Amino acid sequence: MLGLDLPTLIARVFVLLTAFSVHEFAHAWTADRFGDNTPRLNGRLTLDPRAHLDPLGSLLLIVAGFGWAKPVPVNPYVLERRSPAALMWVSLAGPLSNFLLAVLAAIPFRLGMVSMMQAFIDMSNSGSRILPTLPLFLLEFIYINLLLMLFNLIPLAPLDGDKIAAYLFPRRWAETLERIRPYGPMILLVLFIGAPYLGIDILGWIIGPPLQALISLLIG
Repeated sequence: MLGLDLPTLIARVFVLLTAFSVHEFAHAWTADRFGDNTPRLNGRLTLDPRAHLDPLGSLLLIVAGFGWAKPVPVNPYVLERRSPAALMWVSLAGPLSNFLLAVLAAIPFRLGMVSMMQAFIDMSNSGSRILPTLPLFLLEFIYINLLLMLFNLIPLAPLDGDKIAAYLFPRRWAETLERIRPYGPMILLVLFIGAPYLGIDILGWIIGPPLQALISLLIG
């Protein structure tokens, strides 16, 4: 994880204002396209960060590099009447938007306009800067968007992955997910807040390998 110095802090604030807002807007827009006006009525069909940011989740993103925004309210009954897959697509839209943002941010690396080596050099020297350099900013932007995508794909409520898995998994697996759904928030707290106090990096075990693979795939 990138160090929390002033350039990194500035980069993360920008990511906070964009990645979360686009993520939640993607949920709201997709639900609206499926005929559910609940997000629109709740003022969530917007890219305005003020409609989406959660204070604690925002603070954690700045300090720890991951966090959450306020969930977009939807009406699953309206969505299911339109399509059995509607709720899955609404849930998938958020993580997919983060992936697309990461892909866009990776284009300058792929075109040779900036280099990964320069990003790491800038990272090591960031303590002497006030503003993030372009390579450092792009790397932080890619890192956090991919992290948000992978974190939200974990098949535990209330994350997006729970609803995606409920649709895609075999019936027996989906029934298991349904039984543990009420305990999802508690499980997440134990895995990602309690476990680190015991020196167990669950987040790193689950997300680390695919995160590094995706960064390598996008940047090269």
